[in-house]
Amino acid sequence: MALSDAPLLRALTGDRPDTTPVWFMRQAGRSLPEYRELRVGTRMLDACLTPDLAAEITLQPVRRHGVDAAVFFSDIVIPLRLAGVEVEIEPGRGPVFANPVRTRADVERITAIDPESLDGTAIAEAVGIVAAELGDTPVIGFAGAPFTLAAYLVEGGPSKEHLRARGMMHADPDAWHRLAGWLARVSRRFLETQRDAGAAVVQLFDSWAGSLSPADYRTFVAPHSTAALDGIGVPTIHFGVGTGPFLADMRLGGIADGVGVDWRLPLDEAAAILGPDTSVQGNIDPALLGAPWPVLEAHVRDVLERGRAARGHIVNLGHGVPPETDPDQLTRIVELVHGA
Repeated sequence: MALSDAPLLRALTGDRPDTTPVWFMRQAGRSLPEYRELRVGTRMLDACLTPDLAAEITLQPVRRHGVDAAVFFSDIVIPLRLAGVEVEIEPGRGPVFANPVRTRADVERITAIDPESLDGTAIAEAVGIVAAELGDTPVIGFAGAPFTLAAYLVEGGPSKEHLRARGMMHADPDAWHRLAGWLARVSRRFLETQRDAGAAVVQLFDSWAGSLSPADYRTFVAPHSTAALDGIGVPTIHFGVGTGPFLADMRLGGIADGVGVDWRLPLDEAAAILGPDTSVQGNIDPALLGAPWPVLEAHVRDVLERGRAARGHIVNLGHGVPPETDPDQLTRIVELVHGA
């Protein structure tokens, strides 16, 4: 089978392959014991920038679960780290920035860095290793969307409501657009590095977009996410959490070949909103991964049935794999989807 015939790629072009493709967000690591063993003594961001280690972690879930794609193991803050921004992943908390970006002067300071100067050598090497080993199984490159990256930068770390980031949009729109435009270039550079090294698909993650109103999303965010993906040259997936109120806007004017849907919105309803020219991805509820198998099985079958309403369907979770998930549950899901 040629790479172009891979079920994932066919689903993104609106085809219906004999086998419905399935992969899991955050499948690389987290729940796998072999991942935890490999990571002993290595900090998260260091692991992401060690090519043979990042490649091995990327490959582990493909070997274990038989999923239809390998999502590159990295972190959305890696391109910022490569740009010289001081950031660390604090266990149990997430990315923490030593110098938050909250004033116009802060924005001018960080946007003075040229995104083209980012050294993606380690990223390219790792993606190349994975692509060479997998052959006709696609590698998915990914990047954080401008709003989600900005939310971390402005808040200085994780936040529930992203009040400072949302406030900047209205208090100083020029500074906001300058920051978000720069982050779009950073994300695009990261995606291009992965694409050039062998990634056959890219996904833009806007994990915190659900905190936005539809009006704010359209005015302050969508143009920058569009800039990150437009003309990237490979099929694209756009994913956000809590984006039901503006799901149609997640198509980015048709640039996104597929849109990820979280667990809140049934896929048949999502397909009606997105229309006939967009594939859907999702949307198994991660909370049900800990349920008894008959309960999870019925839920997965319902997701599959509702996904038939879309032009193409990639089975995934509505968000990431919880760390405490039994890996055998994921393997059973893959077997169920492939046998359906």
